[in-house]
Amino acid sequence: MQTGEYRYIAQEKVIFGRPAAEVVAQQAVSRNASRVFVVSGRSLSRKTDVVSTISKTLGDRFAGLFDDCEEHTPRESVIALVKRLRETGADLVVTIGGGTPIDTVKVALLCLEVGATTEKDLDNWHVRVNPDGSRFVPAVPMGKVRQIAVPTTLSGAEFSDLGGCTDRAAGVKQGFTAPGICPVVVVLDPAVTVHTPDQLWLSTGVRAVDHAVEAICSINAQPLTDACGLEALRRFATALPVTRAEPANLSARLDCQLGVWLAAGSINRVDYGASHGMGHVLGGAFGTPHGITSCILLPGVLAFNRDATAAQQKRIAESLGATDASEGVRTLIAALGLPTRLRDVLPDKSRFAELAQKSLANQWVRTNPVRINTADDALRVLEACW
Repeated sequence: MQTGEYRYIAQEKVIFGRPAAEVVAQQAVSRNASRVFVVSGRSLSRKTDVVSTISKTLGDRFAGLFDDCEEHTPRESVIALVKRLRETGADLVVTIGGGTPIDTVKVALLCLEVGATTEKDLDNWHVRVNPDGSRFVPAVPMGKVRQIAVPTTLSGAEFSDLGGCTDRAAGVKQGFTAPGICPVVVVLDPAVTVHTPDQLWLSTGVRAVDHAVEAICSINAQPLTDACGLEALRRFATALPVTRAEPANLSARLDCQLGVWLAAGSINRVDYGASHGMGHVLGGAFGTPHGITSCILLPGVLAFNRDATAAQQKRIAESLGATDASEGVRTLIAALGLPTRLRDVLPDKSRFAELAQKSLANQWVRTNPVRINTADDALRVLEACW
């Protein structure tokens, strides 16, 4: 008899298909927020009117802007944001952008709650793997300051209470989680996504595909995430190629955003596998964007796990209109004009041994459907992806 446990996060609403500025202003009023701080990335805030429009709509409630978020969320940018939030007395954060600003805010909100003020303080609060392979998750109480997210990519960061943050000195990306760091409200407005560079939009779409696929293949898969993941894959198989061919098609863009919502309900609720886990390692070691890590790892990881997840992969293939899950995913990625193998991104295999060893410290490498317990095991996965 199947058993399991699904954990709901502290997220109240998903509002979709309405103008983001209108929704954010209404939410600020309904939450009686008087010091609303806006976080975004430089390109969005300095080259488009998306951030300025939302900020102006807040009126006297607007408390300031931080747009110095950096890819892979280095500790330095998190601590810089923490300082600004404390200085302005922010009582609500509006995050506009993709996974980078959303994760920057997540980890910053955790810092506010636990009193972390330096990069070194973060050593005490990240999720880690114990010597026996089990997971250690520091306990953090519900936060007082929450965020509203207006996503502009398909990364799905807005639908979880897990944030990634990079320790540049160690060359590793670490996970941070706490009940109050997920966005309390998510606003899905396809109109604000038209400024997102095509490769970023499409590659984060593959990241969302990765969420769905590895949730379905998870060692502790759930009925809810299975059903949502399969529907997400059906939407992505149709809508992602349309957004490549017709970037201004807002209906297709919203369909992709809804697919993300369906797929991302599994983040930090079921255990993913080596595509996510080794993607974190690649991001920390090479600065490879997460969307691209999913492109170059997911097909190979599926092939590596094929025998252990045959039934699940059959359902995945059917949702994609393919006969084989690995090749179906690879075909979709190639149709989006994106790389599909490690060799498309890395110059050679010279750092494979380092990557394999570092991967053993990642929580999701250790929960891959085919057990990865040694560096040699991890090397076999990298070879399958090469």
